[in-house]
Amino acid sequence: MAVNTRNGDAMTNAVDATEFSRRWAEAWNSRDLEAVLAHFHDEVVFSSPLAAQFFPETGGVIRGKDALRTYWGEGLKRLPDLHFTVEAVYAGVGTVVINFRNQRGGLANEVLVFDGDLVREGHGTYLQEA
Repeated sequence: MAVNTRNGDAMTNAVDATEFSRRWAEAWNSRDLEAVLAHFHDEVVFSSPLAAQFFPETGGVIRGKDALRTYWGEGLKRLPDLHFTVEAVYAGVGTVVINFRNQRGGLANEVLVFDGDLVREGHGTYLQEA
């Protein structure tokens, strides 16, 4: 796993990006939804193309931890073989990007914006063929 945790001397973060990504993958791979959600603010906003597929009425934007629980709970039901392997972690000012492979080998990223030690905003992004 490649880890980029410095960008000159200006890089600061309230969380350790490498440790966060380890706990994130561990929680997902053990299918422990409450452990995943423990890192997210109650008023989180999360966007993902999969959210638009699972819940078209959202337009792909999930608002609040309860709605995020519903979305990710549905994802766990629909993807019983879900598994993430962290490939790289990038840290910025108040931001962590986790580059990972899913159970089908596809590359994806979660772009997570923190408010203190909790994720306030997140974006699931997926590799598109050029």
